[in-house]
Amino acid sequence: MADTSDVIVELNTPDITSSLNTEQREAVEATQGPVLVLAGAGTGKTRVLTTRIAYILMNRLAYAGEILAVTFTNKAAREMAERVNSITGSAQSLWQGTFHSIGARVIRRHAEKLGLTSSFTILDTDDQIRLIKAILAEQKIDDKALPPKLFSAIIQSWKDQGLTPGQVSNPQDLQAAGGHALNVYKLYQKRLASLNATDFGDLILHMITLFSNFPEVLREYASRFKYILVDEYQDTNVAQYLWLRLLASYHKNICCVGDDDQSIYSWRGAEVGNILRFEKDYPNAKVIRLECNYRSTPHILAAASKVIANNQGRLGKTLWTPVKDGEKIRLKSVWDEGEEARFVGEEVETLQRAKLSLKDMAILVRAGFQTRAFEERFLTLGLPYRVIGGLRFYERAEIRDAVAYLRLLAVPQDDLAFERVINTPKRGIGQATMQQLHTTARNLNGSLYNATTHLLKIGAIKGKLGQALDKFITSCERWRAQLATLSLAEVTELVLEESGYLQMWKQEKTPEAVGRVENLKELSRAIGEFESISSFLEHVSLVTEASNADNTSDMISLMTLHAAKGLEFDTVFLPGWEEGVFPHQRAIDESGAKGLEEERRLAYVGITRARKKLYISHAANRRIYNQWQSSIPSRFIGEIPGENIEQIGGGSVNMAKSAMNWASDVANILSSRISQPEAEGKFKKGQRVFHQKFGYGIIINISGNTLEISFDKAGQKKLLADFVENI
Repeated sequence: MADTSDVIVELNTPDITSSLNTEQREAVEATQGPVLVLAGAGTGKTRVLTTRIAYILMNRLAYAGEILAVTFTNKAAREMAERVNSITGSAQSLWQGTFHSIGARVIRRHAEKLGLTSSFTILDTDDQIRLIKAILAEQKIDDKALPPKLFSAIIQSWKDQGLTPGQVSNPQDLQAAGGHALNVYKLYQKRLASLNATDFGDLILHMITLFSNFPEVLREYASRFKYILVDEYQDTNVAQYLWLRLLASYHKNICCVGDDDQSIYSWRGAEVGNILRFEKDYPNAKVIRLECNYRSTPHILAAASKVIANNQGRLGKTLWTPVKDGEKIRLKSVWDEGEEARFVGEEVETLQRAKLSLKDMAILVRAGFQTRAFEERFLTLGLPYRVIGGLRFYERAEIRDAVAYLRLLAVPQDDLAFERVINTPKRGIGQATMQQLHTTARNLNGSLYNATTHLLKIGAIKGKLGQALDKFITSCERWRAQLATLSLAEVTELVLEESGYLQMWKQEKTPEAVGRVENLKELSRAIGEFESISSFLEHVSLVTEASNADNTSDMISLMTLHAAKGLEFDTVFLPGWEEGVFPHQRAIDESGAKGLEEERRLAYVGITRARKKLYISHAANRRIYNQWQSSIPSRFIGEIPGENIEQIGGGSVNMAKSAMNWASDVANILSSRISQPEAEGKFKKGQRVFHQKFGYGIIINISGNTLEISFDKAGQKKLLADFVENI
């Protein structure tokens, strides 16, 4: 076989590389041996990948069928194919697709070696949960204490690590789900095999098993693929990493393109260590850094680079741009989230008047619950918006469930609300019971609620089912009575807690469930703004109707930072940059320094979504579960150089220094940002006061600007002194 390096020297460089910058061209032409392309945000990584494939084909270094190109999404795979086709001028039969699609293709060819047939089915999430639930029932495991979704998440995490049931040995893993998880995993895999089925995790895990147990199969594919290209390498999990290493073991011509500074999906199993250890895995690897950014202005890039430089677990690079001008990042300090939403709304309207399109603007939040304040403000202003990567706040399942409970308190005859919540969470209400309730309701010419009450009264429903229904009806009556003495927010909290609905999501132990809990807490906060349950329900109806009426294509985008990866906008708003919100307290509590570094990478992603204008805002106070909490600015703000920031609209953050030291300056930031008079001196313990919503009460404690008041009718509350009047 001829030395391929000699062939490269003899070939003329195609014109397809002439428009690339020096680093991009180097990444395209480095065709021998392992290559890691560290592609910073906006540096043209997709262009490099597609041009590299075209370069290999046009220089006849490999046939199309000898190239494996792996992406994370079908959209990225289609885009890559279209770009290669536009360069080479013909359709190519590349082995190209997502990890899972390629896995399915390989496994179907060798299914019998895995105890399957080529016609195996791939179970979706619902089918997986049903299968696990059946196994739990057989094993007499309480699926309320240990929900099927918990087992599903544990099994998926093991598959992400490339662990078959026989390879799970970590003592902590053996204790998972009360020590039941490993046995359920074994039974689950056996059941899948008997059904001639796999789940998505198996599409990678089975390939590792196939290559490990059948060397001849590995040799076939490893020798076939002369070139392997991987997009978004920083998002690979351990199983994907192992599979790629096995395939690259023969030719070793693997090119991984990614950005360690944009690894933000650890909760999905992504392991940033894969990209960090590339040079150790491939000692002769060539590392090429793409640092010339074609998207953002100098101030935006300087901020992103300085923030991410505080991470220890990174290979290091510094973004720059040939552009010489651009606006500074605007930093806004506000009193609370309401003022923050008003500020963003006003800025959006100002930009609109300057003829800027809404579709070129985005608001990126750390957590889904933050969208509510902006949604409601935009509806008030008549600004069309779209929520990307999720539903609008009041359309989310957990919010609809909670609102249904409130509808049932307001109108017991609301059969739709009754049906939605009677078995949510599970109370053992089956189809036969619902049929009985419907029949009785028709006979009585009444509602399902009345039918249930009637059947309980005459003793027609007994046993555990009768007890569950009686508890439900009794609880509804109690909550309805408490509306007369407690605030709507307090009653909502009681409903969510005492119904077991909040606990249901807390037990699920998945990232989605955590977000649902946060959304429910935000709902409780939102309800506090309304005087009555009827006014709140009317508001929800109007909001939903207004949302459905939006039909314009020019809309501002609203999404989480995770959903924003890969997108870019002329104008970006980054609200909620406070400690506890961003970086998120849960990430730090659960993962420590590692969690903080991923939060910082998330900040880097958020900053680099902006092309021209970037706004960052933080609030001095946030109301969590109907309690006001003081907030301090995010440490990430303190990591942005002062020369790249412009403080706007009152308040002042000390930006005189090139970069603030967050740990030492945070107290100064808080006090200089917004000064509010202390309640002490203005109020005294035992003093009688008045509040517009809660009425008359007596101060029982004073802390800073916060008063603890015992109200005559509303009970004990903690409130800011600014909202309380002397009498």
